[in-house]
Amino acid sequence: MAQSEDRVSAWSCKQVAQWLQEEGFGEYVELLCTQHRLDGLSLLALTEADLRGPPLGLSVLGDIKRLTIALRRLQRQNQNQLEELGLRPTDALPPVDSGGLEWRFNAGDRSCNGTELRLRNGHSSGYNSEDALCHTHSNGRCRQHRVLSMSGRLDPEVWKTVVSAFYVFFVFGFTSFVMVIVHERVPDTRTYPPLPDIFLDSVPRIPWAFAMAEACGLILCYMFLLILLLHKHRSILLRRLCSLMGTVFLLRCCTMFVTSLSVPGQHLKCASKTYGDTLGKIQRALAIWSGFGMTLTGVQTCGDYMFSGHTVVITLLNFFVTEYTPRTWNMIHTISWVLNLFGIFFILAAHEHYSIDVFIAFYITTRLFLYYHTLANTRAYQHSRRARIWFPMFSFFECNVNGPVPNQYHWPFNKPAFMKTLIG
Repeated sequence: MAQSEDRVSAWSCKQVAQWLQEEGFGEYVELLCTQHRLDGLSLLALTEADLRGPPLGLSVLGDIKRLTIALRRLQRQNQNQLEELGLRPTDALPPVDSGGLEWRFNAGDRSCNGTELRLRNGHSSGYNSEDALCHTHSNGRCRQHRVLSMSGRLDPEVWKTVVSAFYVFFVFGFTSFVMVIVHERVPDTRTYPPLPDIFLDSVPRIPWAFAMAEACGLILCYMFLLILLLHKHRSILLRRLCSLMGTVFLLRCCTMFVTSLSVPGQHLKCASKTYGDTLGKIQRALAIWSGFGMTLTGVQTCGDYMFSGHTVVITLLNFFVTEYTPRTWNMIHTISWVLNLFGIFFILAAHEHYSIDVFIAFYITTRLFLYYHTLANTRAYQHSRRARIWFPMFSFFECNVNGPVPNQYHWPFNKPAFMKTLIG
C-alpha cells in the first residue's frame, strides 16, 4: 500500500478513503470520510462501539466485524503511534465484544473506590462510569471490568409515539378552547388602538402575505413528512416533534391568556365576541381545531397574539428538516431556511402579529429545540433530576433513547410478493 510509508496519524480524509477502498469497504467512504471527516488520527482511535452506535450506526454485522478486524490490524501495525497518542490497542478496541458487553483485563491503571469507577479515556469509547461493574480483590484493585456499552440504543417505542400524538392533539384542542376565551376578551380598538411597532409602522401591509406565510408552512410540512417517511428512526422523530410542539403550544396558551394585547391593525375586524354557553365555546374550539387555526381553511381568530403560533410551526419544521438530514444536503437546508425566514416576513407584512410576537415565538422555539436535543444527545444530563422536574415530557419520551439519532434512510415499504419472485 503506497500510503503505508506515511504516518497513519497524519493521514488525510482522502488517504483514509483510499485505505477503505483497498480493504474492500468502499461503500463506507462517503459515510466515514465525506459526512464525518474521518482522518488518520480519528481512524486509529475508532472503536467497534463507534461503528455500531450513532452517529455511524452500521447495521450489517459482517461489515462491522470485518472492519473491526482491519482496524485492529492497522492499530497493531502502528502501535508506536498509538502510544504517542496516549492510547493502546486495548483502549482503542476491546479484545472481546460479545453482544455489547466488553471485558477489560487491565488492573494497572484502573481502580475501584467503593462503588465508584473512574474510566480512563472512557469518553472516546462511548463508555460511562455509571455503566461499569467492577470485581475487586481484598487489595481494592480492579481485576476485571465489565462495561455495558449502551451507546447506539435507539428504541423506536411506537407506543410512546402514539402517546405523544395524543398529547399534541390534546394540546391543540386545549389551545383552541383558550383562543375562544381570548377572543371574548379582545380590547376595544376605540379605547385601545394598535400599539407602536417599528416594523408595522414602517412596512405597508400586504393583503395576501398571510396566505403566503401559511403556504410556506405547508411546503415545510410536506418536506418533513417526506423525510419522516424515509427516515430509519421515524418513530423517534415524530415523537420529538409532537413533544416539542405540544410543549410550546402549552406555553402559548399561558402567554395569550394572561395578557390581552390590542389588535395590531385597523384592517382586522376584531371585536369582543361571546359564544354563549360552554357548548357554544366547545363547538367554536372544534372549528378552530379541525381547521388547524389556518386562514386557508376558513378559520379567523382574534386576540391570540403573544406569541405567534404560525411562527412556532414554521420554525420547528425548519429545524427538524435541517437537523434530520445530512449536512451534505445543502439545497434542502437552504430551501428550508428560506421558507422559514420568508414565512416570518409574510406574517409581519400581513400585519397579523406584532414584531414582538414573532420574535418571542422564534426565540422560544429555537431555544427549546436546542435544549431538548442537547439533553437527548448528552447522556450525563438525560436522566438528571433537574431534567425530570423542569422537562417531564422529555424524561418520559427520551428515557430509552441513548445518544444522537443518525440520519439513516431506507424504503419503508416491503416489496410486493410478485416483485420478489421476479427479482429472485
